[in-house]
Amino acid sequence: MPTNIPILLTWLRIILIPLLIALYYMPESWLRPVGRDLTATVVFVVAAWTDWLDGYLARRWNETSAFGAFLDPVADKLIVAAALIMLVHLDRVGALIAVIIIGREITISALREWMAQIGARKSVAVSMIGKIKTVAQMTAIPMLLYHHSLLGIDIHLLGTWLIYVAAVLTLWSMGYYLRMALPHLLEQERKR
Repeated sequence: MPTNIPILLTWLRIILIPLLIALYYMPESWLRPVGRDLTATVVFVVAAWTDWLDGYLARRWNETSAFGAFLDPVADKLIVAAALIMLVHLDRVGALIAVIIIGREITISALREWMAQIGARKSVAVSMIGKIKTVAQMTAIPMLLYHHSLLGIDIHLLGTWLIYVAAVLTLWSMGYYLRMALPHLLEQERKR
């Protein structure tokens, strides 16, 4: 298992998951004066920032690896799933939205694995719609974790709209990836 700074940053993102969850089970008095919502928001933002930073450093320092390519998306999906489950638990996101987003991540991960096995992974490479979905999702989640007004702006309402946008883009991008994979699926079925 290779160890370098980008991979350590990815591991940090994974380690932050139990901390994010634990914040909502700690006594509120432990988190004064900051509060659990702000602390959880900061933890999530740090995790999201490490996602950008580990990729940037791996490319810049030419420290990309197969292990890093595997671990990075796993860490991303785990932190997003954990945050969404907490938001459902806190009644800040509907379960259907969480199921759509988490279900898409599982489906596309499995699709990419299958496509890699048949030598066609590039057919389901990350698309622009997937990147826009990720931006909407990674902006919405901290807003929903924060849950308070900021400078007179209803951050929760804005986060709710963004998570709906992310859910629509989630379905759209899943349809796009499945459409790209369909010719390969049909070819595999013809070979049977």
